[in-house]
Parts: sequence; C-alpha cells; structure tokens
Amino acid sequence: MTVIESTVEVNKPVAEVYAFLSNMNNHQQLMPENIYNWESTEDDARFTIQNMAKLAIKISNRVENQEITAIPSEKAPFDVELKWTVSDNGNGTTTAKHIISADLNMMMKMLASGPLQKLADHQTEKLKEKLS
Repeated sequence: MTVIESTVEVNKPVAEVYAFLSNMNNHQQLMPENIYNWESTEDDARFTIQNMAKLAIKISNRVENQEITAIPSEKAPFDVELKWTVSDNGNGTTTAKHIISADLNMMMKMLASGPLQKLADHQTEKLKEKLS
C-alpha cells in the first residue's frame, strides 16, 4: 500500500473544518484545474481527472470532529482510500491531514505517486485558503 500524506494548519475551530470536509459538495473547491465533470451530493462525488480516469467516491466513515474516510463507489483503476483527519490545536486552530492510501503495483507507483502527492498538497493548501 502506498500512503501519501499532506498536513496543514487551518485558522478555524475543528468543528468548522470538520463540517466543511464532511460535505462532499465542498470538495470541488479543493480540486485542481485538471478535474472536471464534477457532480456531488453531501455523501458522494463523481469526476473526471483529465487524461487519466473517471472516479466515483463516497464517504464510508465519519467520526465527528476527527475523521472522514472516502472510498470508490464504482470500480476504480486501483484500490484507494481518501482520509481526512482533523485535530484541535487548542488555540482556535485545527491541524488537518489528508491521507491517500492506494494499492499500486510498481509501474503504477512510478506513474501515480507524484501526481497523488501533488493532489494531496494542493487540497490541503486550498483548504487553508478557503477557510482562512
């Protein structure tokens, strides 16, 4: 399993960050430009990654003010889990961590690790931007 992480500190209380992340409709605001055909509800999202794949994901687990986990709701090119964890820093700020776990063979790992790390970093930066 390939695990890619990106962490950011957001100047909002943990409940506010959790509420934003627990609604899949908000995740479109965190996506890079190469994501299009976005459709979402509170619990799931479908989109196309330019020159790569179509993905459909759904929230599989919510732990209030702690974590949100999303998994593919349709067949994906590889098994993947997208998890956000949030923790209260005690001073009105929140540490948010985006963890992408993907089951990649050696070839896919070489091709996909860089773009997945860029995606995780992009999403944490956008989260900080949107909620600051």
